Amino acid sequence: MINRVLLRIKLIQILYSYHVSGSSDPYAARNELLLSIKKAYDLYFYLFVLILDITRYAEMRIDFGRNKIRPTEEDLNPNMRFVENRFARQLAENTMLQEHLKDNPMSWSDYNNIIRNIFDKIEASSLYRNYMSSPETSYEDDKELWRRIFKNIIMRDEEICAGIEEILEEQSIYWVDNLEITASFVTKTIRMFSEGNGAGQELLPIFRNDGDRRFVLTMFDETVKNGQYAAELIKATLQNWEYDRIALMDIVIMKAAITELLNFPTIPVNATLNEFIEIAKSYSTERSGTFVNGVLDRIVVRLKAESKLQKVGYIPGEQE
Repeated sequence: MINRVLLRIKLIQILYSYHVSGSSDPYAARNELLLSIKKAYDLYFYLFVLILDITRYAEMRIDFGRNKIRPTEEDLNPNMRFVENRFARQLAENTMLQEHLKDNPMSWSDYNNIIRNIFDKIEASSLYRNYMSSPETSYEDDKELWRRIFKNIIMRDEEICAGIEEILEEQSIYWVDNLEITASFVTKTIRMFSEGNGAGQELLPIFRNDGDRRFVLTMFDETVKNGQYAAELIKATLQNWEYDRIALMDIVIMKAAITELLNFPTIPVNATLNEFIEIAKSYSTERSGTFVNGVLDRIVVRLKAESKLQKVGYIPGEQE
């Protein structure tokens, strides 16, 4: 599940924290990196639990209506399509989800306001009305409903997004800034679901393959070990700028980029540069993207001239 885009972000966050703290214990920071990745995986499951808790809330609303002192005809004969959604029921029985929850209990039950707000937004949407009024629905319709709820309501409504982000920040410091990309993994997984797989439907693993785990650990180890070399390389390519005036985040990003350039011959130069420039734009100063781009471009020229930048052809499963 944790692709290399998110792995690079986690790496930069931990490296930055490591430098800010002035720690001399890279082993502890390395463990912190692995914990951060594990927590990102927990968020993946936490968002699936959100589907289950919204469904439970809808069931509670139906039960409340039935138990009114003077229930209406609609209260007594409610449309059960949403609470009987076949995808949601399959998810509730999913073996991987239930196994994860045994070791990592998680629920949205303490956040009734956000659950109510989300359901109210769902209920008011044309997406919901069309689904509930359709003469009949298929399993694919049930699955698509939840994919679109995530895409169009949970991840697009500003009020809902702000509420969820506040909850995630309260729950774990490792979940900050991870909502959008993790939600994209959830919608990708929903597409993968097949009714025939039942409770045995596979969810995404924490790492796509062993190569991704080796990638992020090698990136950390080599960036820390060769930090001085990378610093000298940056200093040698600066134009009209002093190294000590560079934002620490920019230095960390460029050091990690240099590590990837030198240690992963199957990853194209442009892919590495583009990924770290985007991180600079998102996580550093307003001008960092342009600055990092310029410095890294000159470093690439220097490394090529010194025959230190060796790239090979495509290897399936290795390029990113």
